[in-house]
Amino acid sequence: MSTWLWALVLIAAVWAAHWGAEHLAKPLKKLRKQWGFSVAAGGALVGLAAASPEIGINVASSVTGVADIGLGAMFGSNVIAIPFMVITAYIATRHLKKENADKNHEQHVKEHLVKVDPTAVTVQAIPYLVIVAIVAILTVPAQWRGLQPIDGWIMLGVYLVYLAQALMRGKREGEKVEWKKKEIYLAVAGLAALGLGAFFTVKATENIVSVLGISRIVGGLFLTAPMAALPEVFATWSVARSGQITSAVTSVIGDHAVTLTVAFLPLALVTVPVEDLTLYVTVLSFAGLVGILYAAFIHWGGPGKEHGFNRWQVFTLGAVVLVYVGVMLFGVLQVFGGSSGEGL
Repeated sequence: MSTWLWALVLIAAVWAAHWGAEHLAKPLKKLRKQWGFSVAAGGALVGLAAASPEIGINVASSVTGVADIGLGAMFGSNVIAIPFMVITAYIATRHLKKENADKNHEQHVKEHLVKVDPTAVTVQAIPYLVIVAIVAILTVPAQWRGLQPIDGWIMLGVYLVYLAQALMRGKREGEKVEWKKKEIYLAVAGLAALGLGAFFTVKATENIVSVLGISRIVGGLFLTAPMAALPEVFATWSVARSGQITSAVTSVIGDHAVTLTVAFLPLALVTVPVEDLTLYVTVLSFAGLVGILYAAFIHWGGPGKEHGFNRWQVFTLGAVVLVYVGVMLFGVLQVFGGSSGEGL
């Protein structure tokens, strides 16, 4: 099968996985309302479904013996997805319909601001940074470098703590929600699509990198990770255009908190060594930098002490992605200088 055909398989597989995730997310959104969780906390719950493609990709890559693909996709997605979603939400909210905009929206547009609930910092961003730090502590020091089974179980426990604190903050009385059989059937179908999509995402990436002669880690970082982010970009656009700006901007943090904890487990169970410490630390550092900027920008906000992202802050996040790509391709990996790296 040619590279182009495998590229089409990759696109179709990623979309199938995210179609499945979307139909798992809808029941979780209803549970958020039924149980009375806050909007920001709901991002952590919905993030469990949103990150299920990454979980599936890591399971598939572990089972099929190509864990480097899952590892590259897991860390690469944490660097690029958060800026992508903020940029998408900013563009989407510049011209909201009146029925979807709050009374201060026009003023926010004039100020070039995307207003975000400040609880996103304490409920989502800071815990996410703690997760990144724990991953670094568990996998970087020489005496226990790499992903090992004990690390996976620890990160699963970290996620349960993260989820519990996120859900219980700002909890209020729940709403009455109507459940339909169709939603349940679609959720089951979504689970099946998710599994098949994840398997063929890994299979397609494996074949593409083999044909191109690049390492699997590069394929995970720069093929699988960006492709996996695209459906989430469209979802963020849709949610932001509906006026649910905080949900649009915070769900990506919930998603990637899951990616570094629950999705960490399948890779850790098969034991993945860190073969290139410079590469590993560079990707992890950029993931931490993006999280720090996300939290700081929401806290600083714009004029009048409004919390959220100002235009220059959105541009800064985009610039971080460009710097990351440049550093990785021309510095660490030296893809255009003769070396492509062999693995994290």
